[in-house]
Amino acid sequence: MIRRSQLYVPSISEKMIRKSVELKADSIIFDFEDAVPPEDKEKARELLSKILKELDWGKRELCVRINSLQLLDSYKDIVAISREDKITCIVVPKAENDLSFLYKATGKSLIPLIETAKGIVKIEDVIRSEGVVGISYGAADLALSLGGDYSFYERNEYIKTLIVSNAKAYDVDAIDKVYFDLKNVDGFRRECEEAKKLGYVGKQVIHPSQVEIANEVFSPTREEIEWAKKVIEAYEMAKKEGRGAIRLDDKLVDYVHYKIAKRIIEFQGANQ
Repeated sequence: MIRRSQLYVPSISEKMIRKSVELKADSIIFDFEDAVPPEDKEKARELLSKILKELDWGKRELCVRINSLQLLDSYKDIVAISREDKITCIVVPKAENDLSFLYKATGKSLIPLIETAKGIVKIEDVIRSEGVVGISYGAADLALSLGGDYSFYERNEYIKTLIVSNAKAYDVDAIDKVYFDLKNVDGFRRECEEAKKLGYVGKQVIHPSQVEIANEVFSPTREEIEWAKKVIEAYEMAKKEGRGAIRLDDKLVDYVHYKIAKRIIEFQGANQ
């Protein structure tokens, strides 16, 4: 599953839900949490259920962000989406503990969000939960929980590295946080590029205009694909000759570079 772009769609908006069918996001996250006022939660659940029966999103991953597990509404969300076969993934806000029970109860894959102080401390318990396929975080909620400044946590390299390190340790997707300044296109692209360099595979987005940029940045470039093909060909030829490291374009290439090259080509193939 490719998750270059995960687009949040308010589940209370019929117009936006229907529009999401036309968009090129790899994943759609129908939001029951922040995008829905408390008095409209039940209406959102009913609306999404109705439209899911009418529309076809193809092979794209369809997720729902439920309400916090500390709230009764989250259990109403879980009951509602358990009946929806098209929903294959649950995004869990403010994740702080082992979530295996949720996977066992629903059969849906899980993408927890680290958004609290306890979530940071317990991140390994969260990410080791059965059914977890990816992980992301929320800078605003995290700053609130820690009593810090949002703008600082928005660019905090420790948090970014903590998330991606744990993701890689347990072989799940690291997906970068949302970017709220919709007018700052250059800033969004720059944050995508920085996240990719850290090892993130994609980004959660909040507006259709961000989807194309995220898909572009988190896809291999033409230069990366050409490099990968050269490395694979040269390394596999050298391996037949009993050599484990080679010189390619005046640079040392060994098994690590070969694995990186294979990952690039596999990603390209999965995206075609």
